Amino acid sequence: MNKPRHFLTLLDFSPEELKALINRATELRTMLKSGEQYEPFKNKVLGMIFEKSSTRTRVSFESAMVQCGGGALFLSPRDTQLGRGEPVGDTARVLSRMVDIIMIRTFEHEKIETFARYSEVPVINALTDTYHPCQLIADMQTYAEHRGDIQNKTVAWIGDGNNMCHSYINAAKQFDFQLRIACPGGFEPNAQLLEENEERVTILRNPQEAVDGAHLVVTDVWASMGQEVEQQHRMNAFDGFQVNPKLMDLAHKDALFMHCLPAHRGEEVSEDMLEDPRSVIWDEAENRLHAQKALMEMLLGTWPNT
Repeated sequence: MNKPRHFLTLLDFSPEELKALINRATELRTMLKSGEQYEPFKNKVLGMIFEKSSTRTRVSFESAMVQCGGGALFLSPRDTQLGRGEPVGDTARVLSRMVDIIMIRTFEHEKIETFARYSEVPVINALTDTYHPCQLIADMQTYAEHRGDIQNKTVAWIGDGNNMCHSYINAAKQFDFQLRIACPGGFEPNAQLLEENEERVTILRNPQEAVDGAHLVVTDVWASMGQEVEQQHRMNAFDGFQVNPKLMDLAHKDALFMHCLPAHRGEEVSEDMLEDPRSVIWDEAENRLHAQKALMEMLLGTWPNT
């Protein structure tokens, strides 16, 4: 039996495949809007393991399967033996004999790597504490739809060096853009990841400097899921790192603003920035649906180009 292909980080696909993926996602978006019926996942089942809760991830994956003729099973820790201590590899070997593809939203990235190692079907990383590659496909699709190719552009990340920031570092490599990261000391992304991408990534302490002339400005909550006890400490540390129209005015005249949501309005982003004409957060959120359809097409071998 051939080993299945997985999507755990953006580095699992080549730059050419990723570009084809976002183009296909836009095609699928157009097809849905035009009312075209398209069911490449007929009789296919997606297993969805959620150890972290979500709105956009669950609805986008589940809707993608239903709209494309397949089905999806939602599995929380209360619904599987993983929540009772069954080894990850055992769950992977059993579940992958019953479904066609699996997505996992969990904490430790090592857990999803172990699951993928034992799985007989493709595994998708729907978020870990280290990476969030599905969101990056949607982000790159959204930028391409509004502004064209992001190659050779400058992206400013304002905030914590978290899983989204790590995936933006991988995106800088795969989509060939420069990334400026503005964060307070002690909140930098993974040091090894920075070292491996030093020609593309710059760490700054001043959000204004990072945003100056940037073509895309991105932020995320200051305290990610599981870090709520650090909320006040992080609020103090990130004082002055809010993205608002005044900061955005320093960016390129055609710059876009993105946020993966949910947003803490009035903290990492101002209320008026979310509603600003330069904000494309609602398209960005919707594109999770289309990008994940394209991703599953590729992994299941139902994409016309595979």
